[in-house]
Amino acid sequence: MPKITFLPHDELCPEGMEIEATTGESILDVALRNGIEIEHSCEGSCACSTCHVILREGEDSLNEPEEREDDMLDKAWGVEATSRLSCQAKLGDEDIEVEIPRYTLNQVSERH
Repeated sequence: MPKITFLPHDELCPEGMEIEATTGESILDVALRNGIEIEHSCEGSCACSTCHVILREGEDSLNEPEEREDDMLDKAWGVEATSRLSCQAKLGDEDIEVEIPRYTLNQVSERH
């Protein structure tokens, strides 16, 4: 069983968290199931970039990103070479380490 280590995030996971997961699960599903409320405005349908995360370790264990995910990541804040949309990043067999960015571009909330 792979483990996801979520690095500390001031609001969503102040202490950080290590969670056992199942191969094939998305990072977003694992986070939400464990009380880490990663923003996901499109409900995980790969139609926004609000669930953007950065892989600090283990990115080679995840499925390859599809073109649609890459297109959405172009709209995310603070994208790095190991950025993924947590709704699309499916776990392999190896452990990973994830950083949740401090900011997200949520176009819905930006209108208010």
